Amino acid sequence: MVNPWLAMETGADPVERTRTVRRAHAAFLADGTVAPPVRRVVADSWRRSADARAAADGAAPIDLDEAALGAYRDRHPLARAMPVFRELLGSFAQDGAHLLAVCDPQGRLLWVEGHRGVRRSAERMNFVVGARWDERHAGTNAPGTALAADHAVQIFAAEHYNRQVQRWTCAAAPLHDPRTGRLLGAVDITGGDHLASPHSLALVQATARAAEAHLASDVPELGVCLSAQGRDEALLVVDGERLRLGRRHSEIMVLLARHPEGLTGDQLSVLLYGERDMRPVTLRAELSRLRHLVGTLLHSRPYRLSRPVETDLCAVEEALEAGEVRTALGAYRGPLLPLSEAPGVQRLRGALEDRLRRALLDARDPGLLREWSRSPWGEDDLEIWEALVDALPERSPARSAPMATADRLRAAYGLTGGSAGPLRTAAAAHVATSTQPPRL
Repeated sequence: MVNPWLAMETGADPVERTRTVRRAHAAFLADGTVAPPVRRVVADSWRRSADARAAADGAAPIDLDEAALGAYRDRHPLARAMPVFRELLGSFAQDGAHLLAVCDPQGRLLWVEGHRGVRRSAERMNFVVGARWDERHAGTNAPGTALAADHAVQIFAAEHYNRQVQRWTCAAAPLHDPRTGRLLGAVDITGGDHLASPHSLALVQATARAAEAHLASDVPELGVCLSAQGRDEALLVVDGERLRLGRRHSEIMVLLARHPEGLTGDQLSVLLYGERDMRPVTLRAELSRLRHLVGTLLHSRPYRLSRPVETDLCAVEEALEAGEVRTALGAYRGPLLPLSEAPGVQRLRGALEDRLRRALLDARDPGLLREWSRSPWGEDDLEIWEALVDALPERSPARSAPMATADRLRAAYGLTGGSAGPLRTAAAAHVATSTQPPRL
């Protein structure tokens, strides 16, 4: 069976593959169709890139300037893994005329090292520290696609969405916090066509696993962690063992983690089903199946978790409590269980988003406001776009794009006039009732 994450099967002609994929790429840009030999992982990435309006030409944007980069990089968890990256990939990159790159979960390059001549060449497409290489901003590429798919992947030549990147080939693997399972970023090697071999993909995968093992060695007790932001099926990590939960079990675990004192069957039923007339046997059956998965972690009478559970929800809240808005925004991975209709989850989801948005609006930091506005959950947030316009200097050319977006959103929401005072309040109310989950 052919590995779908490898760019080419053994014996394939790279010249011919480049030619046929380039034709397929041109056809996709023209009419949105994708034909063989384009791999499914690449076709899916092209569609995500097109949906996000990623540029098919041009350089990736710089997201972190030198001042912000230094402090952010020093405290990033992957800083502790850099000795592993350099040991396993540093000489490979230097001797083979490649680049070693490490990015955060948002696709921002934090380290780019390797052959000096290759680095100079890569600078032309902004493959430099501080640049944003997620799919939304740079299109299909190995680190961005590895983050989006949460899987190691090779991207070969014309498989890149952006034409300026199509002379390069890269392989990247995602990295996770061994304690929480949270995505930390990706490690990447970038160079010429000869990287399109099974060896390069295996190398970055092995490097990512070694780095995670190194990070785990610093953690004396792994504990229990639950990640539920931006995902419909929560990830439960118990002493390093990862378990992906179904949707109803995800809701139950989030609610029980939020109530360490425990919940009666009636209380849990209301948080899960609301006022619907559900038979007690329905909830008992769900809890029985969940207990089969998590064992002694789940207790009853009342229903509770037997060990403390660290959640990604708490990570955002703790940063907000400390007044660290940038840290809170970095820890926010998206709405809590976004498709859940459980009233208790909806309430938690809305409260967290409202609190983070209010902190962003109060901070009036253009960089933080821009970060939220670029996210899928913030791109239609009129109040944030208006705040971004107000936070920028009046004569700054950077105001024109957010001002145009704010005007477009005002028209879409049926609002007219300027952005200040009552209109802003009305816009915020309209967005809240149109796009936010119901509040309890």
